[in-house]
Amino acid sequence: MRVAVVGLGGVGGYLAASFAKTSLDVVGFARGEHLKEIRKSGIKIVEDTKEWSVPLKVQELNAVEGCFDVVLFCVKSYDLVDSYKNIASNIDEHTILMSFSNGVNNAEVLRSLSNAVVLESCIYILSHIEKAGVIRKKGKVFAAVFGGDEKATQKVATLFEKAELRYKTPQNIKEALYKKYIFIAAFATLTSYYDKSIGYIYEHHFDMAKELLEEIAAFAKEKEGIDISGEVQKALDTASKVPYKSSTSMHLDFQNGKKTELENLSGYVKKPLMQELYKELSKRK
Repeated sequence: MRVAVVGLGGVGGYLAASFAKTSLDVVGFARGEHLKEIRKSGIKIVEDTKEWSVPLKVQELNAVEGCFDVVLFCVKSYDLVDSYKNIASNIDEHTILMSFSNGVNNAEVLRSLSNAVVLESCIYILSHIEKAGVIRKKGKVFAAVFGGDEKATQKVATLFEKAELRYKTPQNIKEALYKKYIFIAAFATLTSYYDKSIGYIYEHHFDMAKELLEEIAAFAKEKEGIDISGEVQKALDTASKVPYKSSTSMHLDFQNGKKTELENLSGYVKKPLMQELYKELSKRK
């Protein structure tokens, strides 16, 4: 199978490197110094107990010919549409598309753009670009979660099996997506709103965090018929256990004056408290 990984940040870089260690035909898409360094020296993965490198075919978007069997979008949610448009000529109705961007509506976005096969998907991993050409993965956390079309799901499962990467194909993929989304959406919003860490939010704004989590659970029930009410307490428990100064990528993006995933993580949930916080955060962009 011919596989494209669009975006070689913490998620895409680790996936592309893992696929490149196999016999799979993998092309990564990146830009700038990161692309130059990977072309020169391959991509390097730094884990807690080991380091490894692998050569990787890497290009800029619009720089290859022919169609891919699978395209994994590992970009920020606000870059998903443009990324698709820039690789659309390499996609046909048989291509399998997946997005590992934050949010629960990325598959809907891709379906609105393409007649290709689209799977619902999300990923659990702690990783980031340490420097050009180098991906730092922290801890043992890793699981790719995907599902939808049965035949396409099995094809993608084969990719992860070849790369010896953990994956899950839950029967109710939407429920699985919301189980990840509920924590990220709530705490990305609150850490950004208060400009404080997850630990601070848990300690000083517990009631608001609980209310926001309950809103997201109610939204999932109304929109998708999914009951994730049990995730409210789990999310609070997680917040109590992470290092006190831990924050979220959206909070860091606000601090650094970068573009944020506000629309997907806050604006998408049409509930009173979330919309109040979203409107205020919109003024800070």
